[in-house]
Amino acid sequence: MAIQVSVVVPVYNEEENVEELHREILDVCRRNQYIFEILFVDDGSSDQTVARCKTLKPLKLICFRKNFGQTAAMDAGIKAAQYDIIATMDGDRQNDPEDIPQMISYLKEHDLDVVSGWRKSRKDTFMKRFTSRGANVLRHVIVHDGIHDSGCSLKVYRKECFQGINLYGEQHRFIPAILEVKGFKVGEVVVNHRPRICGKTKYNWKRTVKGFVDMLSVWFWNKYASRPLHLLGGVGLGFLTVGFLCGLWAVVLFLSGAKMSNNIFPPLLTIFFVIIGLLLFVFGLMSEVMMKTYYGLHADSPYSIKDVVVTEEEEHPLGVPGCLKSIDEKKRNQEETEG
Repeated sequence: MAIQVSVVVPVYNEEENVEELHREILDVCRRNQYIFEILFVDDGSSDQTVARCKTLKPLKLICFRKNFGQTAAMDAGIKAAQYDIIATMDGDRQNDPEDIPQMISYLKEHDLDVVSGWRKSRKDTFMKRFTSRGANVLRHVIVHDGIHDSGCSLKVYRKECFQGINLYGEQHRFIPAILEVKGFKVGEVVVNHRPRICGKTKYNWKRTVKGFVDMLSVWFWNKYASRPLHLLGGVGLGFLTVGFLCGLWAVVLFLSGAKMSNNIFPPLLTIFFVIIGLLLFVFGLMSEVMMKTYYGLHADSPYSIKDVVVTEEEEHPLGVPGCLKSIDEKKRNQEETEG
């Protein structure tokens, strides 16, 4: 049976790259006899990217009204994809479409849900590699997704991974971590990385900052999305404990005859820590209620079911529950015959 693949590519001001990238993807898909579609998502380009994309066939082109960001473009392309396997990649031609077949094979052979590309030998500038290396170290410490290069856009997914999931911010870098939280199996393979020949890079310090903030969001979602009271309530109890100790300190000073006018610091600390502790605990309770409401109203859930297996009892001639239906049917047929 032919493999069905949707190739999703966000593009932004890549007029010099889209034609050759489309040709490469088309060649790979035809050579491997895939049933395929190619989706380009234009993220509000201000050059001739859209005009050149409209000349390409076959192609499904999705155009944003303005620049919403790579993650939004990735989300729109994934939602529009119709086939069971989705391959994503950058539009700057640094990702090599020739890697897609080996990634699909790896996905199927190891029964995985996600295969992420690892740009082990990167062809980027020193500053970009340095920033990316630092971000990967931070991500490993905070997120623990087991991926060497989560920032690589070349990935292959099963379509079922994205049921009930919406991407925003810079979260396209953390999709494996988000899916791993849901229980999907993630793998990684080394892929080819090519130097940028045409166009200008879209990465800057703002995207780095946004990525770090989203990393913290993924960390919180991973650890405490279904139980925020464990985090906020735990920290609140910690503050209450410190406030209690400060209160004991103030009592000891008072009983020892010390002038409280000269030792106002302990009572103030007591009030501060107790109030902060109570506020955090109340916020934890409110967050718990909000998350339960969220999971009740949205398609998202804190777990993901891969399969449902139903087994039925075999019929047995001695009258066990599994054969009651067949015995009753025999009696009913006999009564109808006698009637």
